[in-house]
Amino acid sequence: MGRHGWDVENRRWRLAALLGVGAVVLVLAVTLLGSLPADPGTAGTTRDGDKVHGTPAGPTAKPEPYVGWGFTHTQYSADQGTTAAIRRVEQLLRKDGGLAQNQHIMGWGADNPEPVQGHYDFAALDRRVDFVRASGGTPVITLCCSPDWMKGGKAGVGNTDWSRSALETAPTPNHYQDFANLAATVARRYPDVKHFIVWNEFKGFWNDAKARWDYEGYTRMYNLVYEALKKVGKDIMVGGPYLVMDSVDPRDQNASTALRGPWGAMDQRVLDAFAYWNTHKVGADFAVVDGSSYTRDDELLPDEFAATGKLRAVSEWVRRQTHDLPLWWAEYYVEPGDGNDDRKGWSAPHRVAVQATGMIAMAEGGADSGFYWNPEEEKGSCPGCLWTPTDGPHGGKALPLYDLVSRFAKAFPPGTRYESVSVAAADEPHVRVLASRSTVLVVNTLDRRISAQVDGKRFDMRAYEVKWLDR
Repeated sequence: MGRHGWDVENRRWRLAALLGVGAVVLVLAVTLLGSLPADPGTAGTTRDGDKVHGTPAGPTAKPEPYVGWGFTHTQYSADQGTTAAIRRVEQLLRKDGGLAQNQHIMGWGADNPEPVQGHYDFAALDRRVDFVRASGGTPVITLCCSPDWMKGGKAGVGNTDWSRSALETAPTPNHYQDFANLAATVARRYPDVKHFIVWNEFKGFWNDAKARWDYEGYTRMYNLVYEALKKVGKDIMVGGPYLVMDSVDPRDQNASTALRGPWGAMDQRVLDAFAYWNTHKVGADFAVVDGSSYTRDDELLPDEFAATGKLRAVSEWVRRQTHDLPLWWAEYYVEPGDGNDDRKGWSAPHRVAVQATGMIAMAEGGADSGFYWNPEEEKGSCPGCLWTPTDGPHGGKALPLYDLVSRFAKAFPPGTRYESVSVAAADEPHVRVLASRSTVLVVNTLDRRISAQVDGKRFDMRAYEVKWLDR
């Protein structure tokens, strides 16, 4: 989950190798310049953090604390590639209303935003935000991760440690305010971005001595970031805590007795961390969680479709704890990954059917927004992606999961009132449904053809078919 950011440095050094010695000289020169103290009176590429980047699309209505269903950009995305492929994705997204699009400030396609204190590098983040604007999307920024100098590493352009362990390290407590200042700088740079998520998966906030999450540290940093963003604009929407809602085998020593089901039991340490943040936060416009339908040991209990009941149960629990604060799923997974965190074991229809069932569960539980983690590959096939890689002129074409996410976003926007529909008794164990006044989503959970009767209509469904009905 959220594990593709540390590959960004590989691309940078591959480029240097292609450009040869000149590139190495340039890197060394920039490194030396980046190590110099900032000159408060000089405006330039290293001191433009407070500048407004780009031109917002135009006057917008007061932002709401939800943005609907969308996706997160990862290491490779449609902001880079051939012109034809990039335009194809932009047009695809514009046609479907742009969708909500989430981007991290460091990693997952973005460079170190502040390699030296007071010196900024927003080129990669600018490119991503520009893509969201060009595709008509609603931009969301996740404030993670942090520059090396905030977490005990070296400052300086070219010194960034892009290893997984480095990205999963939190700022030290004496730099929480520096991170909050960086968040405010990002917010001022992109005045049309009104939705910010604070941090990612409690990275670096594990207390080894107590064998639990350091929820005190995270909440302290969250509160500083929240206050800094609200000073930039009272209309900025801020949410957290972006906890991984891990579940375990019901017999696990950390299994919750209060939140469990056929899908397993929640890890009580996660619930404790959420409760602390919820009690001690200075404010929040929405709550953010992350998680999978399977347990921490990759068990799908009792099967891949029934396991999605966890997503509904967690959604309902969070809504109760926060007194119905709008709920976002920053990431959600229904297919266990392999050793490389790849999810390629299921057929496309199977994957889409289980994804659809998971989205139904989140919506039924009260989720207002959800972001599909789009694991785009630099090139080649990508079974779990939203579109084909944009490295070639024929790339950027919609894949089955794009059709699901975009259709779901249009059919079930925030505020949708869900309605019950009739399902023939013989069909009920085999189909999942979600219905609004105008649309019904039907999922066949069997790996065989069935005849179903839903909402008074009889029709055949292929194995794992996802079907949309107009009412």
